[in-house]
Amino acid sequence: MEEAGDVVFRLNQLGQILFASKRAVTLIASQAPLAGDTLPRLMSLDDQAPLATLLAEVAASNQSRLQEVRIKTPDAEIWHELRVSCYANQHGASELLVVGRDMTAQRATEERLRHMATHDALTELPNRLLLSDRMRMVIANARRSGQGFSVATIGLDGFKKVNDGLGHPIGDAVLRTAAARLRKTLRDSDTLARVGGDEFVAVLPGTATEAQIKLVTGRLIATLQSPFEIESHTIYVGASVGVAVYPQHAEDEVRLVALADAAMSRAKETGKARCVVYSQSQSGPPEHDISLEAAMFQAVREGEFMLYYQPIVDARTREIQGFETLMRWKHPTLGMVPPARFIPIAETNGLINLLGAWALKAACVQLKQFEEVAKRSLYISVNISPRQFRNDKFLDVLDDAIAFSGLLGEQLVLEITEGTLMIDPVHAESILSKMAERNARIAIDDFGTGYSSLAYLKRFPISVLKIDRTFIRDLPGSQKDGAICNAVLDLAKHLDLSVVAEGVETEGQMDYLAQRGCQYIQGYLTGKPMAANVALAALKESIHVKVVPAELRQVAQ
Repeated sequence: MEEAGDVVFRLNQLGQILFASKRAVTLIASQAPLAGDTLPRLMSLDDQAPLATLLAEVAASNQSRLQEVRIKTPDAEIWHELRVSCYANQHGASELLVVGRDMTAQRATEERLRHMATHDALTELPNRLLLSDRMRMVIANARRSGQGFSVATIGLDGFKKVNDGLGHPIGDAVLRTAAARLRKTLRDSDTLARVGGDEFVAVLPGTATEAQIKLVTGRLIATLQSPFEIESHTIYVGASVGVAVYPQHAEDEVRLVALADAAMSRAKETGKARCVVYSQSQSGPPEHDISLEAAMFQAVREGEFMLYYQPIVDARTREIQGFETLMRWKHPTLGMVPPARFIPIAETNGLINLLGAWALKAACVQLKQFEEVAKRSLYISVNISPRQFRNDKFLDVLDDAIAFSGLLGEQLVLEITEGTLMIDPVHAESILSKMAERNARIAIDDFGTGYSSLAYLKRFPISVLKIDRTFIRDLPGSQKDGAICNAVLDLAKHLDLSVVAEGVETEGQMDYLAQRGCQYIQGYLTGKPMAANVALAALKESIHVKVVPAELRQVAQ
């Protein structure tokens, strides 16, 4: 019986101990014999009543049962699994046999596995799983109390250079140190989690006002601005922080983290080492819209994407010279989906390459139809996205569109933003030169809103500048906007570049630009974006003549 288990007891029907094994006595460290004592009294207070109930049930049913309990010892309460069974002794009386197995090692293993499932292995901080659970608890408390809270996403600035330059072991050491600093800065009631890479999320109960957020995030940024001394290296990284507030911005844990992450991205884009509180107007779409993305792929299969065309007219005669091609998506239930919603998603998932290739070819073919109706030469302007421009198949797509449509290269204007060109100027120069070899003209879209350096105008084969609508909107009343437009027009004149003014909506704007030598106008005044059949009608019926000054109508016709 001594070897039957780690602890062994023989009890009467009342649960009183008749026999206790030597290891049981040693474990409990009892100086007096255990015989006569009740077994439940040797257990943890919380386990006494459940064990007494179990003993009574076994005695009554004569069926073996298992139960985990904590046996009290001088130093701790140790988990044991007890198997209780009923048997008849040599005199025929019923007794209970209790055989216990020490569960310390198994409990430790289970606890370790639970910890591994809910904590980051590198920093020992909670992971996404535990973070989500903690946030649901905080949300439940906030709903009961009516007190808001904040979620802050903290991203290290320039961490990639550590891994690339010094190796991942040094990078891991930086992350461990950063985690320790952040944890020390926060309160015990706060939750700090590592959610991947160099990003951490802090849940801050009771922190909801602007002053409270500024105080806490200021400390978080400050603690990571100090140098990291790792082995023989002194490393500076810093951090950017994005914040979302419950319930103002969102009321569920997934969206709160997504919005905080969007705000952090905004902080990195606008200078780093700073905190940005989420704002829809500043941060744009908070998360990748998975449902909209799925609908986009369906839309490609169903042919829901279409092209609209906005007239570009001669500033003096107001005769249509060409069209800018604009992509539209008509969803069967959502209606017209704004390009600002679907273009960024297409740019992210690569669908823009397919859509862009289709738009380029379709626009070139459409131009031939426009010319047949107009009975004169026109040009078509097509926007090229950053991802399209960087695609190594782009020149093949361009060649295919020109060959398929039969257009002359000079009839095609490709609009590219300043930012796209400056991501990789060496690559841009190579691609633009090859585009120019095909006689395609290059236009800088939204000129003046991107990079301030004008060196690329000399370096790259640019043909057209498009003045952004932000400089047109307040003309002719705005002296500053007028000065900018005059400077662009003067610059273009000396560099032999064409200029298109975008967003022209009033006669005053039109007259101002025409008097200063702007060749081309684009805007609601001379034509909104329109379907191809409407554009064909405008060309056929010369609808634009209705807005041409009387003295110029003969010229326009």
